[in-house]
Amino acid sequence: MHDRTHTPARRPPDADARPGPHDAGDQRPWSLLILLCAAQFMVILDATIVNVALPSIRRSLGFAPTDLQWVVTAYVLATGGLLLLGGRAADLLGRRRAFLAGLATFTAASLASGLAPSSGALIASRAAQGVGAALLSPAALSILTTSYSGAQRARALSTWGAIGGAGAAAGVLLGGILTSWLDWRWVFFVNVPTGLITGLIALRLIPSGRPVRIAQGLRGLDLPGAATLVTGLVVLVYAVQGAATHGWASARTIGLLSVAAALLGAFASIERHVQRPLVSPSVWRLRSLVSSAAIMLGVTGILVGTSFLNTLFFQSVLGASPLVTGLEFLPGVLTVGVAAHLGPQLLTRFGARAVIAAGLLLVAAGDLVLSAAPANASYAVDLLPGLLLLGLGVGFAFVSISVTSMSDVDHEHAGLASGLITTAHELGGAAGVSLFSAVAFGATGVTGAGFVTGYSRGTLVGAAIAAALALLAVVTVPQLRPTGAQRVALH
Repeated sequence: MHDRTHTPARRPPDADARPGPHDAGDQRPWSLLILLCAAQFMVILDATIVNVALPSIRRSLGFAPTDLQWVVTAYVLATGGLLLLGGRAADLLGRRRAFLAGLATFTAASLASGLAPSSGALIASRAAQGVGAALLSPAALSILTTSYSGAQRARALSTWGAIGGAGAAAGVLLGGILTSWLDWRWVFFVNVPTGLITGLIALRLIPSGRPVRIAQGLRGLDLPGAATLVTGLVVLVYAVQGAATHGWASARTIGLLSVAAALLGAFASIERHVQRPLVSPSVWRLRSLVSSAAIMLGVTGILVGTSFLNTLFFQSVLGASPLVTGLEFLPGVLTVGVAAHLGPQLLTRFGARAVIAAGLLLVAAGDLVLSAAPANASYAVDLLPGLLLLGLGVGFAFVSISVTSMSDVDHEHAGLASGLITTAHELGGAAGVSLFSAVAFGATGVTGAGFVTGYSRGTLVGAAIAAALALLAVVTVPQLRPTGAQRVALH
């Protein structure tokens, strides 16, 4: 492993100024960016806003302790499993059509989630929300990159990137406010007027583009590959979730794991033979990208899995209200943003490998602190230090992965590589909630001292995974140092 600077792939001299459908001298109105960011904010918000409401949802709909994680998992599994297909659909079916279809699906599914009469209905509608998000998000980003050029595009992409942190912070706080002052159903109802208004404005602001026949566009989509991937992941998560009750060596668990392996193997076979695979085979040979995706999956899994356990610990063990829980989450979420802002300076000085490894060790330390929390834990003494360490480590890891993942990718595959990292982010959340839930609920209940033991086990697993990922980073991640314009871009 040699120390090297991160240099961009070669491209034509005028690539940055190439305007796409608009003249380079045109200044496009920012109203379109506001619209696209509003849609993306809604998608990001929905990944975190539901966390604080989980205990209220469990009591209202009678969720079993081990099944509650599906409220989170169904959404992120559908989103992550279909993101690459959604990006391809935007290219083949038309960006405007994909955006509006995703927005309509997401809004309708949000209404169905708020009206859900049972646990099964809520899980199904959450999965439908994920399908909508998988169409909506890549289409919105594609519209942004083709509508703006030059300096405008750089500012637009910077604003787009900031939406992630803002949506996560707003989600934990808004989830607490809506659940405490109204009802848990309003964490979903809030999307309905937002979606309707956004859709009406989108009809006026987003250009129609080149008309494409739906049947013609569908022929270019790898639907069998997407179906086997999502089904295989669902079966895998279901097997892990059920192992808490039935045991890892039970016939049920082994059988489900075998089915999941067969489905994922079928996905790999389809990808090798289909004319237009979801991921080009050459992309899998880029070590920097694959290692970054693996670390992204693990880091996100730890973050989302620990957040899931913290929600239950704060409310079920410590008796905090949903609003107080949202406020208790906020320092950790804000620390992620602070670390992401400081990260570029550390990258320039120490290199990506060192920053990622250090960030993962901070994550491990944070989960270790949380694992020692007693049943009468003090938030300021027993929990806040762990949350801050976790947020700091995650922020450092995220900003470094954004550099290493693209270091060996040519511009022809840049969008695909970015989609792969985003997919790893979403699927990591599903895997983390499933694994942490299985460990925590293996022999405990949701309330009282029993869950303290499960909480400790779950966060200890998070610490162990983070330490293993730190070792993986040292072995596989190149020691990149951003230079020149890249340093400016990171800031």
